[in-house]
Amino acid sequence: MGLRFSAGKQMKFVKYQALGNDYLVINPDELSRELTPEWIRRLCQRNEGVGADGVLLGPLPAQEADFALRIFNPDGSEAEKSGNGLRIFSRYLWEQRRLKRSPDGTTSEPFTIQTLGGVVRSQVLQSGRLVQVEMGQASFDSRKIPLSGPLRQAINETMLIQGESLRYCALTLGNPHCVVFCDQTSEAQARRLGPIIENEARFLKRTNVQFLEVVNRKELRIYIWERGAGYTLASGSSSCAAAAAAFRLGLCDGEVTVHNPGGDIQVMISQDLFLTMTGPVARVFHGEWEEEEEC
Repeated sequence: MGLRFSAGKQMKFVKYQALGNDYLVINPDELSRELTPEWIRRLCQRNEGVGADGVLLGPLPAQEADFALRIFNPDGSEAEKSGNGLRIFSRYLWEQRRLKRSPDGTTSEPFTIQTLGGVVRSQVLQSGRLVQVEMGQASFDSRKIPLSGPLRQAINETMLIQGESLRYCALTLGNPHCVVFCDQTSEAQARRLGPIIENEARFLKRTNVQFLEVVNRKELRIYIWERGAGYTLASGSSSCAAAAAAFRLGLCDGEVTVHNPGGDIQVMISQDLFLTMTGPVARVFHGEWEEEEEC
């Protein structure tokens, strides 16, 4: 006897992409059921679900900012911070008319967003097509990342992966990063080494991984393996992490273009390692997810 199905509960969403890194934005007021890790995995699955690199749940009530946001990876785990996710959420707030606008209607006033990785300051530009986010201060403190071993600044360290000696810096922007320095980098390298480094025992909460090639003092190139997501076309926080590591080692200027596989992100780095990121956002579509349920 075959299975019979009835219409399940619906879940409204809006899908955006930032340089090929795509997220589903879900307003908690429109949730028809609990957003469990299993549901997140189903939503993000590209063959049987909507397909996305993650889910953004917001706006939520905020204690320390104008808005609060929860960020979920496609494996159902929760992320502390996402640069592309923050830009996407900013555009969503713009389109929902939740932001104060300039007299000409093309720019928002600055506003704040609370995440697990701290509060950031954001501003929508060019009627939502471009967003600037102040991502906070980079720290190489091994306690904050967190990184195993003695207390130290995790700069210019080495690790042996598959017989290959890799030079890296580890840091946090509210979420953990490992920047691997390469003479030349590639997608194949990121896919081969990224999952091993993500789960390397020294990274106590796993880590995002950037394979960094310094093109010149004003240009960097990265390939990205994201914690909980895998190979990714673009990442705002990864762009900022790579820029912070290169700047800390004197390899780049305070304003750089970071070339991601999906496109470019502009990053400004202050002398005390505060980072500001600017990049594009586009809306893809909106819809309703309805999963059939067994009777």
